[in-house]
Parts: sequence; C-alpha cells; structure tokens
Amino acid sequence: AAGFIGWVVAHVREGLPFSNQAMIVWVAVLAMAAMGFLDDFIKVRKKHNRGIFWKKKSYITMAMSIGLAWWLVAATEINTTISLTRADFPGWEVPTFVYVIFAGLIIWATANAVNVTDGLDGLAAGSALLGFLAFAVIAYWAFRYHDIEAYRFAYGKVVNPLDLAALAAAMTGACGGFLWFNAAPARIFMGDVGSLGLGTALAFLALTTNTILLLVLICAVNVMEAGSVGIQMTVFKASGRKKRLFRMTPIHHHFELLGWPETTVIIRFWLIAGMCVAVALGMFIGDFTRLEKLR
Repeated sequence: AAGFIGWVVAHVREGLPFSNQAMIVWVAVLAMAAMGFLDDFIKVRKKHNRGIFWKKKSYITMAMSIGLAWWLVAATEINTTISLTRADFPGWEVPTFVYVIFAGLIIWATANAVNVTDGLDGLAAGSALLGFLAFAVIAYWAFRYHDIEAYRFAYGKVVNPLDLAALAAAMTGACGGFLWFNAAPARIFMGDVGSLGLGTALAFLALTTNTILLLVLICAVNVMEAGSVGIQMTVFKASGRKKRLFRMTPIHHHFELLGWPETTVIIRFWLIAGMCVAVALGMFIGDFTRLEKLR
C-alpha cells in the first residue's frame, strides 16, 4: 500500500503519465498478495503454520503467474526475447507461447524465492529494497536514453520507463519504511502477503525492462535461499531420506545452526545482496558504455 501511494503521488508532477505496463504490474502484485493474504489468514484462523497446502498453493500461484505473463505480453507488446541487459542482448528469439510460459515461471519462481527468504527479521525486506533500487536505476537509464535512435531497439518496447522507475523507487521507499519496524527484533512481520507481492513486483520489473537474466544477480540472495531448499530436497531424496547437505534450509537457518547470531546472518546476507546488485548494475552500465563506443 505504501509503495502504491508513493507511485500515485509521483504522478502529481506533470509529465509523468500512468503507463499500462506499470498498472499491470500493480494488478499482478495485488493478485499475488491477495493469495498470500488468504494463506496468512488461514494460518492465523486455524492457529498453525500451514495455510493453503503447499502443493495447492504452488499450483495456484503457477497458474496465476502464467496468466499474468500472458496479459502483460498481450496488452503491452513487450519484447519477447530472452534478455540480459537489453532486448537484443543476447536477444534470443522464442515463440510467444514459449516466452509466456518462461515469463510465468520467472514470476512464480521469484515470488516464491522471496517468500522462502522471509525467515529472519528484515532479511527479505532488506534484500528486496536493494533489488528495487537497482531497477529504479535501470528503468531511469532506459528513460534517459530511450529516444536516441541508436538505442531504441536495444532497450526495446519499454513504453514508459520513467513510470517503471517511479514504481521501483516507490517500492524501494516502502521497503525502507517497512524495514524500520521489521528489523530485528521485528515488531511487524511480512508474511506471504508481503513476500509474494514483492517477489512479483521484482519479476515484472525485470520483464518490463528487458533484464530477465540479470534478475538472477539482482535477486541473488533469493536465488541462493530457494536454491538451497531445492538442493537439500534433491540430496535428501537421492540418499533414501538419510543425508542432508545443509543442517537446515532455507540456508539462513544453516548458518544460524553453525552458531552465527541472527543479526550477523541478516547483515552478511544484505552485504552479499548489495555486492551482487552492484555487479548487476556494473554489467548493465558497462554494456551501455560499449554501445556508446560502437555508436
């Protein structure tokens, strides 16, 4: 809600129209957050830590993600290439239906990765803040150079990158405000309503700014957290349910069991997130500099 209010207030200034891409992002965030709210409500109502059975929740969010990806493609005609720092790099062309499924998987995976990260006070909010800050820079950069003919295709059909920058900046501020109360020891908890919403927003910003593959670096901590769960389950099943690679997953619990204090785990994970975001922005700006030299 804070992010949405910040985004709306930004439009009081003349010259910043509402874009259809940004509005679709907000509808997607609201839809996934509503799913998270339902899960949280059931947990509180039934007084146990299982809301919607995790497999059902996974299938539902997967279907929602693919549906939202299809809407984004159908309504905004964004570039349907697999991209790293811009639409034509590497610019792998895929059929539209393949891209929709791929984009849906990106949305689903990112939303659930942020959800998995939300296990320690401030961990998910702090890493998401850095991710949104990166997208604010990327979207503003696309706005700044979007009208130059040499870069028009390179940045693709980003209809109103300034509006996406405002959205990312608003979410950055919202995460910062939330983190004030969520930092250890937390007075407010994020829950699925927050984590699914934030993850969805991060995924959509990657899709709308043509930086899909760069999302792996921008959300490196989330990738690491979700990846640790996948690896743990694989090792456990492959060993006949006898061995585990980590003491406990998600991986932040592994380090807690090694004796790291909670605040140490959180701050070190923030540092990892910050370094990965810096590398991602370095790659983005470095690629632009290379284009500038070629021009």
